[in-house]
Parts: sequence; C-alpha cells; structure tokens
Amino acid sequence: MRSIRPSSTTSRGGWTRRRNSPVLAAALASALALTATACESGDAAAGGEASSSAAASASASDDGKLKIPDDIRDRLREHGIDVDKWKNGAWKNWDRDDWLREANEYINPIIEGLWDPDRMRDAEEPDQGVDDSDLAGDQGVTDPTPEPVEAQAVPPSYHANAPTAGKVFFDSPKGSAVCSATVVKDPAHPGKSNLVWTAGHCVHAGKKGGWYRNIAFVPSYNDDGKPVAELENVTREDVAPYGVWWGDWAQTSDQWIEQGGSTGGDGAPYDFAVIHVTPEKGSGGKSLEEMTGSALPVDFKAPAVPKTKSVTAIGYPAAPPFDGQKLYRCQDRPGRLSITASDPTMYRIGCTMTGGSSGGGWIAPGTDGKPALVSNTSIGPVTSGWLAGPRLGDVAKGVYDSVSKKFAGR
Repeated sequence: MRSIRPSSTTSRGGWTRRRNSPVLAAALASALALTATACESGDAAAGGEASSSAAASASASDDGKLKIPDDIRDRLREHGIDVDKWKNGAWKNWDRDDWLREANEYINPIIEGLWDPDRMRDAEEPDQGVDDSDLAGDQGVTDPTPEPVEAQAVPPSYHANAPTAGKVFFDSPKGSAVCSATVVKDPAHPGKSNLVWTAGHCVHAGKKGGWYRNIAFVPSYNDDGKPVAELENVTREDVAPYGVWWGDWAQTSDQWIEQGGSTGGDGAPYDFAVIHVTPEKGSGGKSLEEMTGSALPVDFKAPAVPKTKSVTAIGYPAAPPFDGQKLYRCQDRPGRLSITASDPTMYRIGCTMTGGSSGGGWIAPGTDGKPALVSNTSIGPVTSGWLAGPRLGDVAKGVYDSVSKKFAGR
C-alpha cells in the first residue's frame, strides 16, 4: 500500500473517460497484437493472437511474415510508439513527458517469458513512506487509530485456502514492481471471468505519470509457500502454477488519474482498478475463473463501516519484515478514515502487512450474506500497523461495468 499523508484535493464523479478516438485505440491495440505475433523467435516480444480485423488489414512480406500497414505504423508513431523498437526492448525506456495517461492509451503487448521466476521474485513494492503523524490534517469522520493486528500467514496451498488471490507484476520508471490482486466475477461472462481487481496505483501512477507497462497477473503465486532460498532455482510453473495472465485492458477512476500520488492519501478513496487479462500461453480455452476454479462477486452496496462487523484483507506484503513471497491476511472490525470531508469515507483496519499488499482484496459478507469483495488495500502508515481501503460505490461500479461491457461480446 501507499503510505499516507493528508489531501485537500476534491473529487469529481465518473470514471475513466474516452477523450480520444476509440477507433484509433482499437487500431493501436490490434497493431501491437499483430506485432507481437509477427516477432521472430528470440525477439523480446512474442505471443498473442492478432484479431480478425488486424489480420484482415495486414499484408504478407516477402519472407511470409505479417507486416503492419503503414498507416497504422504512422498513427502509432504519432503517439510516440515505434513498434519495431518496442518489440526489441524499448518498453524499458521511459520518457516522463510522453508517459501514456488516458484509458484508451493503455498499451500492454505480451512479451513472452518476460516475467520469469527471478524477475518476479525481485520485483519490489512501489511505495514510498511518509510519517503517519501527517494525519493531523484529516477532515470529516475518522475513528481512533486501530490497534495493530498481526498478519497471519495463509496456509499453503494458497489455491486451496485463498483461490482468488494472486500478484500483479508491472514495470515502472523505477523498475519492476509488484502488488496484490483478486479474481472477481464478470457479469457478462458468468463462470468464465477474466477480470482482476486491484488498486489504481498498481496500474497507473496518478497525476504525475501514466499507465505502467508489462502488467501481468499470477494467481496463487508461489502456491506451495516456498521460502526465498528455495525460489532461486525453480521453474516458472513452480511459482505460477495457473499461468501468467497479461492485462489486455486496465481501467481506473478519473479521480485516481487526476489526483493520485505515489505517497499520501491523494485520490485514495478512488484508488481501485479492474484489469481484463488473457493468458500468455494457451489455457486450453479456459478463462481465468475456470483455471483457478473461483471468482469473488464485488459488492458495491456493502454495509456502511459502522455496520460491518469484520473484514479480511489479504495480500503478499513485500516491504520488511516481509519478503513478498508468501500470502498473508488480517481480520479486524473496520473503523472509518476520512481523507477529506468531500470524499467517501474509507474502511480502516488494524494490520501489520506492508507495501506489496496494495491492491489485495478486502472480503466481507455482502448484502446476500455470502463472501464478497468490498474494498482493496490502498494506504497505510510508513511504520505499518493499519491499512485503509476505499468503500466501493457508484464510481467503482462504473469502472467495473465499463470493463465488463467492453469484452461482453468476445
């Protein structure tokens, strides 16, 4: 999670808007999928299938390989993307002035084998700490700081005890990073969801940056709970038994994009995101939900904080004293945390989990009494001891519904 400091920024309703042409967005996505497909073995980028529209607009070169039409190449260059440089590793080069920000600029072509066990293990939490004494500026309704609740290790196998939990890996200008995430149900594809819920700051840097790159989800990461020493010589199947799933679309709130910061509480009440994923390698036609055997419903009308008796937060804490390789959880009765009076009040629980647990699901009985996702880890103090997460309402539902509808006919 991100460490907290006060915010005086106000928010607006709505979710990520489509300011640019959806036709161009589709062309960009199709072209990059096509590029990945046409890569030679040994290239940095590979994998992914070209859509039928992309295939129809592609032509064959003399060597029989697919070629991206010149008009699409030109439009990609207008957005600062050279597909040839990209597939050969240009994703490693970050130009902050050209960092993509809008929803329809989300670009995440599959780079097969990029997330190997070593790179997964070395990914760090993306958080920076500030002193939680800054909370003196809070407005609105805030309950007393909860007593720390010691995080409990989830017994392996994680798939048997927490089948919807996993890790999100991504690249930022500062290097590879990691968050936690949850497989959630998709109303457009009952029983066959490819949706993952996490924090907004795990996919987008907020007001001073753009979309992160190479976003991938690994359900039941390190399912056997092996210690770090035993993970140095393992296969990818050992740490990713249900595969690596790349985000082919991600969406967060307008409030996070416009207000969110790498530290502090700016945008925290809207710090959530939904990722639609696709398998890096064949899944036998199975969806993520079918592969994991489980997905949680999302409750956007969960009881108000004072009426919620218990919430369980789950994640892979990576900052000391944790190492990011094992799954933990905390259970506590939530209190209220208000960053600004104009923003929704957040849930807050006692918990000793640290950075890396960001984005991990908060589970409580939903309106029907069955387990549901009601929040996700967003912020906590630099010294640990508590976590806070947004209460999911209309804005969160708008993000969720938008991603679901985008893939409804596919």
